[in-house]
Amino acid sequence: MYRKLLHCVSGIFLLAILTFGGIPASFAGTESDAVPPVPTPGMVTMVDLGAKECVPCKMMAPILVELEKEYQGRASIIFIDVWKYREQAQRFGIRGIPTQIFYDQEGREVGRHMGFLDRKSIVGALSKLGVPETPVK
Repeated sequence: MYRKLLHCVSGIFLLAILTFGGIPASFAGTESDAVPPVPTPGMVTMVDLGAKECVPCKMMAPILVELEKEYQGRASIIFIDVWKYREQAQRFGIRGIPTQIFYDQEGREVGRHMGFLDRKSIVGALSKLGVPETPVK
């Protein structure tokens, strides 16, 4: 437990330490039996790969909940808990958590960040991908 906490606080995990797996999540706490498709077909997607017990991941959770609601139907915001779905860490080439990966509308990876990412940075990345902060009316 101490070892996991120490690495989580630093925000860096080697794949060998990721011995748990992950859940696709609505950040409100509901769980699903399957990891959602990433990237979301035809939609700008941000996937956050982390763990619900990781300190920087916990700090990002309320931001992601808020953005998931705000961008509903315009961009896909997905969280995958790699302590529960460890195969996802390998699938995405995760070297530390949290890691955020951004995909354009065609499903191409266009950006990656490791560590805590604030709201302003996420909104900026989504804007660069053509998703305005406020819905166009």
